[in-house]
Amino acid sequence: MPIELVTRYPQISPRSYEHPADRAATSALHAIPLLNRLVKRFGRLGVETRFRQMMLGDSVRLGPDQVPDVWAMHLRAAARLDMDPTPLFVTQHPLVNALTFGMRSPVVVVYSPLVADYDPDEVESVLAHELGHVLSDHVTYSTALVLLAQLLAGVFSDIPLAGLPVRGLYLALLEWSRAAELTCDRAAVLALDDPTVVYRMLMRMAGGALPGMQVDAFIRQATEYTEEEDLFARRSRFASELGRTHPAAVRRVRELVTWVDSGDFERIRSGAYVRRGEEPPPSAEFDAAVRHYRERFTGVVERTVGGVNKLSNQIVSWLRRDGDDEEDDEADGAGEPDDADDAGEASDADQAGEER
Repeated sequence: MPIELVTRYPQISPRSYEHPADRAATSALHAIPLLNRLVKRFGRLGVETRFRQMMLGDSVRLGPDQVPDVWAMHLRAAARLDMDPTPLFVTQHPLVNALTFGMRSPVVVVYSPLVADYDPDEVESVLAHELGHVLSDHVTYSTALVLLAQLLAGVFSDIPLAGLPVRGLYLALLEWSRAAELTCDRAAVLALDDPTVVYRMLMRMAGGALPGMQVDAFIRQATEYTEEEDLFARRSRFASELGRTHPAAVRRVRELVTWVDSGDFERIRSGAYVRRGEEPPPSAEFDAAVRHYRERFTGVVERTVGGVNKLSNQIVSWLRRDGDDEEDDEADGAGEPDDADDAGEASDADQAGEER
């Protein structure tokens, strides 16, 4: 099926539209010593291979000869973001959702009700959102999050991760995930070239594909939600969001409206954006926003785990007890820290935690 030409953003860097909450949460995760090594360990458990085999066995892989209209949307979104399309699967599931999975070779999976019941531009906005995860390199942590969720559910109870502080790490990654979604909503707006489509999709994700829904009314609802002044309501909201992978749809819409109104969307459309490999140091204003969201992230970890330092020490303890740090060093190659360096990193994290 021929693919219509689209306006591309050649070599666009996610830094051009990255939400400061995403940057803050990612930097906070990087402050946890040995977390990246732990995530690499997940990658060697064979879960990604098992997931791909499950998709091949129980889902439908889309392409030019299989649901070509949806495949064309996938190609169009990838072309606009100037990236290679990932493999795309559709699977039977009662929910309306999609996900991206895989640290080494990501795949996008959409649930069948989304494709069957939603308008084509809405489906394309979801595909673009998922490709945004790939472009921003969210897939490493998001795959670890999926794995930890399945471990907690007992799906992968045969994987030897006894003693790992799964619950604390899972909650930390959930807070990161909610921040990452805000960046990918912006990627979808750019790929669709129309914020209203993404607003509408988020509205329908919240309320279903019902006739008569009005985007303007949903935006007013989003404003009411975000400007709530009652402290009890805000605390209740924190508790309700704690176990979610995505922020509330009304909050996502409000964040997008604010971003579009700031002029950043039009600036990027005009070609004034950062190219890959040319990312400048962040501005003082952006740094201030990152600090704000980083405080929120560390507050979540403090409330649920006992602090970033405690979580760091639990991960270090588990990796050493698991007994193959040397194997990790050999597998990860030069540049990975040895135990002495790990202790130094933990000390640095402790100091940073005290400064915060």
